Amino acid sequence: MFYRDERLALFIDGSNLYAAAKSLGFDIDYKLLRQEFMRRGKMLRAFYYTALLENDEYSPIRPLVDWLNYNGFTMVTKPAKEYTDSMGRRKVKGNMDIELTVDAMELAPYVDHVVLFSGDGDFRPLVGSLQRKGVRVSVVSTIRSQPPMIADDLRRQADNFIELDELRDVVGRPTREPRAETDREEVSQET
Repeated sequence: MFYRDERLALFIDGSNLYAAAKSLGFDIDYKLLRQEFMRRGKMLRAFYYTALLENDEYSPIRPLVDWLNYNGFTMVTKPAKEYTDSMGRRKVKGNMDIELTVDAMELAPYVDHVVLFSGDGDFRPLVGSLQRKGVRVSVVSTIRSQPPMIADDLRRQADNFIELDELRDVVGRPTREPRAETDREEVSQET
């Protein structure tokens, strides 16, 4: 439940929201997402948190980060740490929980409602703390994926749970299928 005169702030755990939307088979259109929540209240800030690999020549998330930065989102990034696990697989670690938590607590005196886009159970204490400060908290994630992308204790702690799948028609766009090599070759030959 939203009230049109309440001051809102969005806190988007980028990798968590991406994984939840992907598990439901769609991509987030961030322009539509921002417009939707501006319609629901007086949006003060929309934060987006993600870790970036700095040593890669090209990061697939870089165009999104740049677009968000120029289109009304406050970007919070940090370098991701790359390591090799015990099975020899390349892994990337870039947890943004502390940064998101600090920003939410700092903004708490200025907002009425926080919308957290994450299903990470580590945020349950943050939600409780915000509530004790008089801030209502909605959590956006999904229980419709297998397995569910939201921790049960986070869902129970929130004032309101918003099923991401129910926002699909408002903020989603279909996932883009990778084009086949033959399609690329045809396009190259035509030009």
